[in-house]
Amino acid sequence: MPRRLSLLVILGAALVLAASSANAQTQIQIYGAWHCGNDFCTWGSVRDMTDFDTKNHWMIDRGDGSGLPSVNLVVLSFVQPLKLLNKTTDSQTLNGVPLGMNSAVVNYFTSHNIRVMLSIGGITYVTYWDQALTQNATQLGLNAAALAKSLGVGIEIDYENSSSPNLTGMQAFINAYRSQFPYDATGANPAARLTIDLAAGDRYLIGLCQYATANWLQTSNPVLDYTNAMVPNKQPSSASAAESNWQEHVDGKPQYSPPIGPLAPAKFTGSLYIVTGKNPAPECNNFSASLENSTGTYVETVAPNGAGTTSGMLGYMFWAAECQGTRSICTTPPNTCEGGVGVGAKTYNIAFPMPPLRQN
Repeated sequence: MPRRLSLLVILGAALVLAASSANAQTQIQIYGAWHCGNDFCTWGSVRDMTDFDTKNHWMIDRGDGSGLPSVNLVVLSFVQPLKLLNKTTDSQTLNGVPLGMNSAVVNYFTSHNIRVMLSIGGITYVTYWDQALTQNATQLGLNAAALAKSLGVGIEIDYENSSSPNLTGMQAFINAYRSQFPYDATGANPAARLTIDLAAGDRYLIGLCQYATANWLQTSNPVLDYTNAMVPNKQPSSASAAESNWQEHVDGKPQYSPPIGPLAPAKFTGSLYIVTGKNPAPECNNFSASLENSTGTYVETVAPNGAGTTSGMLGYMFWAAECQGTRSICTTPPNTCEGGVGVGAKTYNIAFPMPPLRQN
């Protein structure tokens, strides 16, 4: 082979290898936190915004002098679905919406290029989801869309019925929502962002997982933007334990009847606790010892296995900011999360605002 041709072949091979290597590691796009407010996910009172800033400033400023936030997404948790359907007004709710989920709180985050969503449901509100879907799933979807439009936020579905989910009702809810806000791959309209939570792996919420993967999360005909693989019942003990849960979504469960199909890595995030008890978790305040550090390579490089074409999950979600429960600390001073979540945002070069999401 002539020397010049040989050099061209070698150069071409090197370029192919370089491109392959670059494609194997994908930029994390979602780096967010669920937010429970100061009353354990009720959001039942209007917040004093000076106090709110004191308790949550770490979220909008990671404290490294850059002025950049620690997360690029905040999901306010939770809206009670039956109250939203009935547009209930009571001591904690106005027209079906928790009093604390208002424009002042939304603007606090969006003014710092942090996307905001509202989560409907949660484990406490499963019965209310069932009741609302049975009574009028279409109207619930329309009410959710109107709420999203009024606040300029997206909506997350957190429906944790593990035994007999009302899939017909949920399909009607989604159809109604999408009648107002069609799927938008650009992400330009916050209200068009509609997502769902599924379990950490495929062994819980099986019916919902099977249906959602087959009907709402396909890259060829997407209905929902993505899913969050939620936290398991306790923090995984190692990187491999966390990754094994997420790999179940990538692989699917063909042995189930009906089978759960594989999920494209570009269609889900993985979730970790930042609060695990009475002391700050490394995920909150010690990035070098955290799971968002040790699982980072996996999240950026996991290959598709039957669905999707690009490697890498969308990113991470953290449970949960401020005060998630009476038996754990709050992520408020002196236990804020700049040293874990904030360092991770810098390490992974998280974009603000969130860019358009990968679609395949």
